[in-house]
Amino acid sequence: MVNFGKKLMADQVEEWKGYYINYKLMKKMLKQYVQQTQLGGKDREQVLKEFSRILDEQIERIVLFLLQQQGHLANRIEELGEQRAALLEQHDISQVFQLREAYREVGRDLIKLLRFVDMNATGIRKILKKFDKRFGYRFTDYYVTTRANHPYSQLQQVFKQVGIVAVVGALSRNLAYLQDHEGSVLSIYDHPSVTLKDPIIDQVNHAVQKLTHATSFLQFLGQHALIIQEDVQSGSEDLVDDQSYHFMSLILNLVNTFLYMVNTYIIVPTADDYAVSLGAAATVCGVIIGSMAVAQVFSSVYFSAWSNRSYFRPLVFSSIMLFAGNLLYALAYDMNSLTVLLIGRLLCGLGSARAVNRRYISDCVPLKIRLQASAGFVSASALGMACGPALAGLLQTRFKIYSLTFDQSTLPGWVMCIAWLVYLLWLWISFKEPGHQVNANLEEGLAQPLLTGSEEGQDQNAEDNDDNEEESKHSHGPATSISSAYKLLTPSVKVQLLIYFMLKYAMEILLSESSVITTYYFNWSTSAVAIFLAILGCTVLPVNAIVGSYITNLFEDRQILVASEIMVLIGIIMSFRYTPHYSVPQYVLSALITFVFAEVLEGVNLSLLSRVMSSRLARGTYNGGLLSTEAGTLARVVADATITAAGYLGPDLLLNITLLPPLVICIASLVATFCTYNTLY
Repeated sequence: MVNFGKKLMADQVEEWKGYYINYKLMKKMLKQYVQQTQLGGKDREQVLKEFSRILDEQIERIVLFLLQQQGHLANRIEELGEQRAALLEQHDISQVFQLREAYREVGRDLIKLLRFVDMNATGIRKILKKFDKRFGYRFTDYYVTTRANHPYSQLQQVFKQVGIVAVVGALSRNLAYLQDHEGSVLSIYDHPSVTLKDPIIDQVNHAVQKLTHATSFLQFLGQHALIIQEDVQSGSEDLVDDQSYHFMSLILNLVNTFLYMVNTYIIVPTADDYAVSLGAAATVCGVIIGSMAVAQVFSSVYFSAWSNRSYFRPLVFSSIMLFAGNLLYALAYDMNSLTVLLIGRLLCGLGSARAVNRRYISDCVPLKIRLQASAGFVSASALGMACGPALAGLLQTRFKIYSLTFDQSTLPGWVMCIAWLVYLLWLWISFKEPGHQVNANLEEGLAQPLLTGSEEGQDQNAEDNDDNEEESKHSHGPATSISSAYKLLTPSVKVQLLIYFMLKYAMEILLSESSVITTYYFNWSTSAVAIFLAILGCTVLPVNAIVGSYITNLFEDRQILVASEIMVLIGIIMSFRYTPHYSVPQYVLSALITFVFAEVLEGVNLSLLSRVMSSRLARGTYNGGLLSTEAGTLARVVADATITAAGYLGPDLLLNITLLPPLVICIASLVATFCTYNTLY
């Protein structure tokens, strides 16, 4: 991995060399400050003031040069505008073509300027993080708090460039006038739905989005899956070529994701009835549902390690385990054994191959379509989450074949058993193991990272350039154990994992106890519960589309994060039963608020997590994806155990007792978010 200092030197525009952030100087001064504070030569307050002044001067030089270049671009566009007005009257097609190329040349220079700003913005973020690492997370809080909203601060000019956006708008508008009809007027204001199809403008928009952290729907979904589109300008080599990529294998990988989510949620509407039919309390449904998550805590680790060497074998093993688990789940009724049922669910959890699904997309899908594949992963999960309860609602029948019972409790097991058998045969026939080169890179831990996040995520924990080679290699190596991965977690990352734990806890409480709660208070049928859960699941993609396409372009991720946490807290508070009469509108509205905003929260949470997490957690077995999966899975385990434990206090207290833990954790996560808010800059 090339560290940022070397990358900055290599990617500089030669004639602009004196206007970039002096990253090497800043690092040397930082090292001197560390030594001086250790020897007692300077106190930390003095260091903060001096380093702030130096950084202010660096930013001022960058901003003044940026404004100068923006003025040059604006003048060129103005001159070309005069030529355009004259040419449109003459309708000279050849001259119009030349003018369009002149505009595109301006666009190329604008892209060069955007890269200049991006490199400097990345340098500022990195030096802030490097100072935080050395001095205990004080400098970013101080610097950003004092500069972010000050009227004379130029910090925001680097990250939010109104002038550049105006140049982009002028360039797009003028190129739109010259589009299609070679000189006919097509107003982008009168026809806002018309999209300008020009490669230069596409590159400009991509550079602007990268610079401002604005995301499209596909990018948002990619972040939701912790599979982030790598920067096309990063200079990194794509290890996957079009010849080694196999489309059908990708489809099989996504089908595995879909079927597993269906398998997880298909039993939710009927788990309480199944528990009662086997002589247990209805609230034992928490153990039944949660046993799959218990096994997934362990399966995530060995599947992540297994995917370093192969994809086909772990997917085959996953299918076999899920086939066997569902078979035991279905047979438990006729065997009248709760133990057999739980063993079946444990086997299903041991077959969870989501770590393999993520890694396959990160490592084996070409860069140019990885974003679409990442979005497909999230879409398959969301679709499976909605289809599971919906399918359970359709299986409301009862019949026997020989001594085997087929009813609403056992049919989910039988249906999924057949589905996994068909999938296993399809997998065996059609899946193609990635080539030797890709597997060799996997074994060496050099595969495309699962968490690439943009430039600011790299080298966060790298040592200085003048450190010895052995230390540098060690500082860039992937984590080799859970404990070493935990040591790489900064306070910001820990808070984001806490938020992820909280939202998964709240969602699991809502979904897993829905059948028991609605039966006790509203006397809902299994079909009604299934429809309710399916409707909740169907909100996932529309909500992500709105947030990914619009909301993230209007607000910062950290602002959306706080707002979503507050709304989840409101949803939880609304869910409590305050009076003897608990109404359907109160339950449905509170459940909808909690679920929808937990989904929004999950997207922005993982987006921020991908940016603040160390690059050393981007690769290897113990990667960021595994840590987030473990946090979410543990939340589900604890939530389901809470439901069963609270059931012993009686159904009347079940709702309020199970809502207390997510309420406390949600408040704690809000407090923790405010404490680390500035480090999410």
